[in-house]
Amino acid sequence: MRRLTWTLYSYAFLGDFVLLYPVYALLFSDTGLSSWQISSLFALWSVTGVLLEVPSGAWADTVSRRLLLWLGPLLTAAGLALWVLLPSYGAFALGFLLWGAGGALGSGALEALVHDELGRLGAEGRYARVMGRVRAAGLVGVVAAMGLAGPVLALGGYPAVGAASVLACLLAAATATRLPEHRTPAAPGEEGWVATLRAGLADARADRPVRDALLLVPAVGAVWGALDEYTPLLVRGTGVPDGTVPYLLLLIWAGATAGGLLSGACARLGRTGLAVLLAGAALALAAGALLRTPAGLPLVALAFGGFQLATVLADARLQDRIDDERRATLTSVASLGTDLTTIAVYGAYAAVSSATSHAAAFAWAALPYLVTAVFLRGRRG
Repeated sequence: MRRLTWTLYSYAFLGDFVLLYPVYALLFSDTGLSSWQISSLFALWSVTGVLLEVPSGAWADTVSRRLLLWLGPLLTAAGLALWVLLPSYGAFALGFLLWGAGGALGSGALEALVHDELGRLGAEGRYARVMGRVRAAGLVGVVAAMGLAGPVLALGGYPAVGAASVLACLLAAATATRLPEHRTPAAPGEEGWVATLRAGLADARADRPVRDALLLVPAVGAVWGALDEYTPLLVRGTGVPDGTVPYLLLLIWAGATAGGLLSGACARLGRTGLAVLLAGAALALAAGALLRTPAGLPLVALAFGGFQLATVLADARLQDRIDDERRATLTSVASLGTDLTTIAVYGAYAAVSSATSHAAAFAWAALPYLVTAVFLRGRRG
């Protein structure tokens, strides 16, 4: 158990301890890319994830999941290296393709490996607690990267930031090789990934509890996952100097980290409890954003904490309802739903914020969570 959990926490931390994350938009801009070119890169990144999400999950049900978990960071490292060695639109696009492919390889495979290994240890009931801490470790990596990116950029420019980012990804890949895996992958000639994919989707159509759990994952995770790209703009809109923005962002991500750490204590939260959690987080998000002052940001942090907690619990509900043979496949189907919904949120956010303000767009983003809360409260099972 100790080897599994601490290797997972290290893997999650290193995978998100990428100093380029907070400054890559600046790199694109300083290279001379227009806003439309930068937006097209984000779209390319999202589409790559959408196209590869489910096939990679089905693949993870037929090959070693640990293999995919160390291949993913290697692809990301290659993409980030391209960004700083050959800064250009073409290199940025290829880098996003590699990053998107690397992320897709790990999506589904990680959750499936963790659930299977906990089951082998007789600790399936600890899944929500462990995955909550994994998500929290990743957020700690994000926060640490945000704190160090500025000083490293000042000392060595983008090459230094890029080198540190590539090193973090390589260390994440090395850490993944230490993950235990006792599952035996399918032998050549046995059920392939296409058949696994078809069988997994058939299970989802035929089993209502599985279908409901699949739908709940994107309903909970997509909106706030998209909003995190716009939090710097929300913070700037409160009137603080640009130099203060990173520190206030740390407050928001500290809230999300706390939400992940609470997942173990809240693992037995039922439908009504999850509905109350989502409704409360939605109201906190709307109120915090509409205050339009730094005093509202603790409410936004509280909301992000609630959404992070709900995301982990939704994933745990899904894992409880699917069998081991289709675990990575159906987890990736849920992630695909999240990716598609996130793209839709990007478009809706752009439309609302262009017509009103970033604060109003954040407030409107609370509405889907209230709808989901009502649905959960009225649904049986």
